[in-house]
Amino acid sequence: MTILTGLMPMIEWMAGALALLIIIAYSLVILLFRRMKRFEAAYLSLKTFMSGSDMEKMLQEYTHRVAEQENKLEQCNARLEPIELKLKDSVDRAEMVRYKAFENVGSDLSFAMALLNQDGDGIVLNSIHNREESRVYAKPVNRGESTYSLTNEEKEVITKAMVGHKI
Repeated sequence: MTILTGLMPMIEWMAGALALLIIIAYSLVILLFRRMKRFEAAYLSLKTFMSGSDMEKMLQEYTHRVAEQENKLEQCNARLEPIELKLKDSVDRAEMVRYKAFENVGSDLSFAMALLNQDGDGIVLNSIHNREESRVYAKPVNRGESTYSLTNEEKEVITKAMVGHKI
């Protein structure tokens, strides 16, 4: 009996500690249950935030729309590439310089004109006017340079035409 009387207070302490742990666990369960209910309410309000429509359906619809837009963008890019190549080769830089070729001519009737593409390829035209006649000369231009000798006016007009924004 002495062993039993020695264990009694210890069993009472253990029963008290166990009861305290059960109360704490029960309180945690109630707290977690309340938090879960608030989370569910927030989830439902988020899911149906716009006039009762389902957010998941909306996201699927927008994902589908984005995929369609990406396909259209790829199609546009496929069509745009050859257009850009053709545009790059077309004449988009034109400049003209008027000058007086001879002193006995009244005004600046002579001119030099450069017609170049994005790469500086094209032609330079030079029209020399005097009282008796006019002559026009054409010289090929490759990368802003010509294999023929150029006058100062032709060099000036090519330099002006080469300046500008490239695609």
